Amino acid sequence: MTKGMGRRLEVDLDSGVEDVTLSILEWLGEQGVGAMIRVDAERMRDGQPAWTFAASGGPLDGGMRADGASVAECMGVALFRLREAGLAVPF
Repeated sequence: MTKGMGRRLEVDLDSGVEDVTLSILEWLGEQGVGAMIRVDAERMRDGQPAWTFAASGGPLDGGMRADGASVAECMGVALFRLREAGLAVPF
């Protein structure tokens, strides 16, 4: 998938990725990647995707961001993009 092509990424919301999110963040840190996940209460109140994952540094060529309506959706998109960038996230 090419970034910005407007196609919607299908994410498995039952994958359990939210259960290993902290392990993923720790693994990324060990790879030299600074990463965070956050929730925006204002966007949540407005019915917009409130969860954001952001990462940069290490082997990433520039920064990346993923947004989602749930932790599972956000992290599913983030894992797809991290793998697309060449990081073999083991979760």
